[in-house]
Amino acid sequence: MENKNENTQVNRGLKKRHLEMIALGGTIGTGLFVASGATISQAGPLGALVAYAAIGLMVFFLMTSLGEMASYLPISGSFASFADRYVDKAFGFAMGWNYWFNSAITVAVEAATVGVVMQFWFPHFPSWVWSAAVLILILLVNLTSARAYGEAEFWMAIVKVVAVIGFIVIGIFSIIGALTFNFHEINVVHNLTAGGHSGFVGGFGGMVAVFMVAGFSFQGTEIVGIAAGESENPEKAVPAAIKTTFWRILLFYFVSIFIIGALIYYKDPNLLRSANDSDITVSPFTLVFEHAGFAAAAAVMNAVILTSVISAANSWLYAASRMLFGMAKEGHAPKIFAKTNAKNGIPIFAVLVTLSIGLLTFVTSIFGHEMYIYLVAASGLSGFLAWIGIAICHYRFRRAFIKQGHTLSELGYHAKWFPIGPVLALILSIIIVVGQITTISMNWQSVITTYLALPLFLILYLGYKWTKHSKLIALEEVNLDRDFK
Repeated sequence: MENKNENTQVNRGLKKRHLEMIALGGTIGTGLFVASGATISQAGPLGALVAYAAIGLMVFFLMTSLGEMASYLPISGSFASFADRYVDKAFGFAMGWNYWFNSAITVAVEAATVGVVMQFWFPHFPSWVWSAAVLILILLVNLTSARAYGEAEFWMAIVKVVAVIGFIVIGIFSIIGALTFNFHEINVVHNLTAGGHSGFVGGFGGMVAVFMVAGFSFQGTEIVGIAAGESENPEKAVPAAIKTTFWRILLFYFVSIFIIGALIYYKDPNLLRSANDSDITVSPFTLVFEHAGFAAAAAVMNAVILTSVISAANSWLYAASRMLFGMAKEGHAPKIFAKTNAKNGIPIFAVLVTLSIGLLTFVTSIFGHEMYIYLVAASGLSGFLAWIGIAICHYRFRRAFIKQGHTLSELGYHAKWFPIGPVLALILSIIIVVGQITTISMNWQSVITTYLALPLFLILYLGYKWTKHSKLIALEEVNLDRDFK
């Protein structure tokens, strides 16, 4: 018999400012600071702008969809629980385990990246020591309280925001001639038009390739929906965080890429080399700072990127543990993972097992690099599969909500442009997943490592279908109960 005294509730310790910075921090990372240069070299400055604007719009729609559901039912586990309730239990099972696996693996990836970043200052020091230190650090933060996680993310996001704002200010001053820029010749029009190519390079294929990079850059924004389960006032805090997401994406990505494209010619070899995240010296941010006369630009940007990577590792551990916690409460994972400590409401067992998976993957990266590559590849498309799931869940939720006699006035926050938003997000997410094949070598090994996440998802989904005989839930029978015990 279940022990009635066991605690299975999380504490609502996240403030509005925490959620806003969690949403913002999820969009700012190495994708902007480093890989943005490679996107300009692939698609041209205007091609990169259009691609990022399209993906940014898609992410906005996804976040409004998630915001509507999360403010209505703010629970840890978020979209996996929504899939379980609004679509099909097999879909929720597959989404939950897929996302947990992706997040746990990503913790290890980010920890390994910390070791690489630290080699900038300590080239002869074992990188695994720094990685292990970060794993211990994020474990302590996540075992303390949800508020400790939120506070850590708040201040790390502040560091990233300051760096981007500083870049934008210096970039604009350089474009208008208020700063002496050390390039030999700056021809803004020539740079933005890619030397007469109208600013678009590589045609549609180049655009699709940038779609992938932009999509990966924005992964993590959905964590705000998971964090809603521990927000003090989710009905107000979640919509506030969601509403500002689009404008922040527009400001930080659109303006930053415009500045890079205006100041650095798309054929500059450093832009193409910037696809290598480990080389901070060719980051377009570093290049612009250096040419504007800031000698310590590389060291400063390396510190900012270090902050971004630690933030990512911290967030993915949080997201994965809450997803496992939510699945346990839905009956899709062992009940032990639904247990929380009475003092801070932390799902300790979920945190520990998640970190242990990340630790195993990290050890694999040291002693079995080929297996590590497969594990990372297996999680590569998982984030996009989660986005597809969010779009489907929102479409079903809204239809069921109206079908059962409810009105939009009952929702504290409702996404506009329904059903255009979730349908557009669904279509673009599918294009990204299918279009991934255009960026890989056409051999069986490349195809398998790129698309490994898809068969894993299907195995989870069909396996549950076969054993539990679940069916698509009729709209009239969708569970719209707001209690989550």
